[in-house]
Amino acid sequence: MSNLIVLGAQWGDEGKGKIVDLLSEKFDAVARYQGGHNAGHTGFIGSQKFVLKLIPSGILRPNVMAVIGNGVVIDPAALLEEISGLEKAGINVKGQLRISNRAHVIFPFHRTIEKISEGRTDRTAIGTTSRGIGPCYEDKIARRGIRLADLIDPEFESLYRSLAADKQLIATAFQISERVDFDEILDRYKQFAEQIRPMAYDTSHLLNVMIREGKSILFEGAQGTMLDIDFGTYPFVTSSSAAAGGASTGTGVPPTKMDGVIGVSKAYITRVGAGPFPSEDLTELGERIRRAGNEFGSVTGRPRRCGWFDVPLLRYTGEVNGFDSLVITKLDVLDEIESIRVCVAYEVDGKTMTQMPASTRRMESIKPIFEHLPGWKCSTRGVTQLKDLPTRARDYLRFLEEKTGIEVGSVSNGPERNETMIVPGSKLERLLA
Repeated sequence: MSNLIVLGAQWGDEGKGKIVDLLSEKFDAVARYQGGHNAGHTGFIGSQKFVLKLIPSGILRPNVMAVIGNGVVIDPAALLEEISGLEKAGINVKGQLRISNRAHVIFPFHRTIEKISEGRTDRTAIGTTSRGIGPCYEDKIARRGIRLADLIDPEFESLYRSLAADKQLIATAFQISERVDFDEILDRYKQFAEQIRPMAYDTSHLLNVMIREGKSILFEGAQGTMLDIDFGTYPFVTSSSAAAGGASTGTGVPPTKMDGVIGVSKAYITRVGAGPFPSEDLTELGERIRRAGNEFGSVTGRPRRCGWFDVPLLRYTGEVNGFDSLVITKLDVLDEIESIRVCVAYEVDGKTMTQMPASTRRMESIKPIFEHLPGWKCSTRGVTQLKDLPTRARDYLRFLEEKTGIEVGSVSNGPERNETMIVPGSKLERLLA
């Protein structure tokens, strides 16, 4: 059995949670390697719906270990609330969950700083969730952050007061009037520490030992590649490494132990928040896709911007990540569309190009070049084998495969676990064997 990375091939919200949940039964552990509680991975077990923000989707499988890696930033209040909700649903979270003692901790003042930063009149708003994730990563990179190992350490108070003093200086400098009770936060976080302590581990060592013992790991990314801090539509990105390379830095498992990379992509494309979106559809068709796909954030409830499959974008993320196979989700959302557009190239400054521009200005100036494919105008729900899909639906998937140069190894045509098919003979099927 292989060690696989599963991550978003677009701007996130591609359905990674469902795919990880589906595949996780074949693995011994699922490890989340970046992001914070701004990610929302939705999973269904029968009629029960679960929205996971910090805890890996594998937690929904009773015999699978769920690991929060060192690359994740953790809001203890959000984590404990999530644990409580899952336990009420009968899931043995404390028995399955392991949290890296090297993961950084989010404090309430991180949220305050982010709100102020996003609200400044001289700054371009990125459209963050204002949950303190970016400022926590800033403290991490500036080498002044507090990790879980510090939170559960007897010397936590002295480390905390040093960081609090730093934040008070910033508040004074920026004339922030919002009152922060640093002592109250300290007391609350000491209580959090006692609740989290039993789940804190050296998860890098834990995962590497499991691999040496012949066990298999599924590495789960949050967000999508186009929100990666280096390779996304900067500055309209998240603050961590969402691409496949983040799986090693975010868990401590070397890249030589990874056997494959699986990209998850919708049959169309969506984006939340500000930033370039070349194939966005602002017409009634875009609204139809939003309604049919229920395209609203699982964590924030924000309506997602909707558009058409973007081939240059997918080729770019395929190259950055080295996708071995693609999972195409939400094919059923296109069931009633008469003519389906696919962006096959860009026009930038009067020139046709198939590469992804680096600068935001050039991305915002893109005019998408579309090809039109006939829709299949019938339901794909309930279809369990690729050969039984409508001919035009199969043609559409083949077109995407040919244009991107990446095999379509799996197709999802509904939210349930059993509404996903693996393509016979695909590399994905072999990796899962």
